[in-house]
Amino acid sequence: MGLRDTLFGRTKQVAPQLDNLFALPTAALTLQSELDLVTSGQAGLCFKAGSGESTLVTDADILSLLNFEADKDSVSVTTDDLGFKWLVVKDPTVDGQVTKIHAANASMVDHDLGPRLLCAVFGFVPATPPGEGSVRLVYLLKQGTFYPFAPTGPNQRDNELELRVKSFLSGDLAIEKDLSRWMALWNLPVN
Repeated sequence: MGLRDTLFGRTKQVAPQLDNLFALPTAALTLQSELDLVTSGQAGLCFKAGSGESTLVTDADILSLLNFEADKDSVSVTTDDLGFKWLVVKDPTVDGQVTKIHAANASMVDHDLGPRLLCAVFGFVPATPPGEGSVRLVYLLKQGTFYPFAPTGPNQRDNELELRVKSFLSGDLAIEKDLSRWMALWNLPVN
């Protein structure tokens, strides 16, 4: 970043940190043994569609860029109510979800779309329903940290369960320390 960028208020884009994703399979074992939570079989990658020279116009463009085939790879693209795009991956294993989400992240970074990446979300549900509730582990790509999000209704969340998950996973994952970054992500396309 040079003097000209400083004078005109430009900031350097932060590159996504992808390596911490690979700690998730170990954390999934902890979730199962301590809280009876197993993968929901779904994960998602949230990004801004954007405009400019690197525009992703259609969902087919996105899948083509990421080298996914919707039928074969069990992936789909959807848009949430705030206009953000989601690549939704269906895979029965956490390892498979992490591999596909990491591959999608890496492909977007390779095509100079890294600044558009926002977060990845992995769903966990009680192995024996109703359990204590379901949890989404949100991975903040720019920080390289996770936080738990436990929605209980349209605009309600279980803060106690989130803090319990944090206490059990703090040895397995890089947990986001700044609780103000633990944003509520309502109406997620990931269960």
